[in-house]
Amino acid sequence: MHADPIGVLTGAHFLDGDHAACEGAIAAGARFSAGYPITPSTEIVERFSLRAPKIGATFIQMEDELAASITILGAVWGGAKAFTVSSGPGFSLMMEHIGYAAMTETPCVFIDVQRGGPSTGLPTLPAQADMMQVKWGSHGDYEIIALCPNSPQECFDLTIKAFNLSEKYRVPVFLMMDEVVGHMTEKVVIPPANQIYVEPRRWTTKDKSEFKLFAPCGEEQAPEMTRAGAGYRVHVTGLTHDERGYPSLTAPVQDRMIRRLVSKIRDNAQKICMTEQQDIDGADVVVVSYGITSRVAQRAIDLARAEGLKVGSLRLITAWPFPEHIIRALAPKVKGLVVPELNLGQMVREVERCAGGKCRVKPVDHAGGTVHKPEEILKAIQEVAR
Repeated sequence: MHADPIGVLTGAHFLDGDHAACEGAIAAGARFSAGYPITPSTEIVERFSLRAPKIGATFIQMEDELAASITILGAVWGGAKAFTVSSGPGFSLMMEHIGYAAMTETPCVFIDVQRGGPSTGLPTLPAQADMMQVKWGSHGDYEIIALCPNSPQECFDLTIKAFNLSEKYRVPVFLMMDEVVGHMTEKVVIPPANQIYVEPRRWTTKDKSEFKLFAPCGEEQAPEMTRAGAGYRVHVTGLTHDERGYPSLTAPVQDRMIRRLVSKIRDNAQKICMTEQQDIDGADVVVVSYGITSRVAQRAIDLARAEGLKVGSLRLITAWPFPEHIIRALAPKVKGLVVPELNLGQMVREVERCAGGKCRVKPVDHAGGTVHKPEEILKAIQEVAR
């Protein structure tokens, strides 16, 4: 299935990451968004609100992020593809409805342009400190998918990917940008609509008497979907529910439901995970990075190689599910893994867990507000390579 040609701006453009993400959402078929202004994400929905009248879309500015996050879920069950955007404090407000989206298997996209925190923090300056919150922020057991672009081009490409994954696995998907990627401006190439793949929606064709709203289907274990008003019985609740969507207070129903919410992502993790690997084979040290930090890390890697050090790069494009199979295979083959992040150590915990003590794991933390200096990452590479 290809993108709807209406509204797709083809060709080469000079866009910042926020605007590129907006164009990616439009190309993916999103025709509804709700949000509340918050730096540094506002430009995404500002652009969407300007584009909306020309492409038959709707944008609503809500009273806060709590309202925005529940509004897009209602829009999806009404038949729309929908997304919202936020940062820092606003993203924290959305956590209740992120859990609701996971529980109701509502395909939707949240874009978080990360900034310094906690609390109001640094509204216009970068961080990568929401990486654990996106995975564990809402209560209970569930799984999500989170993608980390490192350029405006990837903000476009991965927004489309986010919508495709949300439809395929019936799960909320997150684009974990950061302020630098959101505000940097680079060339973005948007292909013709007939070259943009858009995952078909999982609309059911079953007889109305046979259809169960939350019955697993296919390898993805994700249910087929319908929309309110299509004539099917639709009961959507955040309560524990059976395959029909009807609430249940029994432990067996809870066990069956939660295990499927988790397994539909975990069982397909290797298909979902995307990484970029450079010079891994034969490396003594591998730098594990994501987002804007991966671009700074590349300069440090180049400097280290100029000194004769054997250094590889593993960039996390998919942060969640975490590509643990790659780290487990890599750890016994290297002296160490260097993990720079714009936080005081979040994804490095996953690297340590998966490395299992088979190599040294060296964090290069940074409280945010600026990006690392390449020399900081270089120093860590040198230390581990000794």
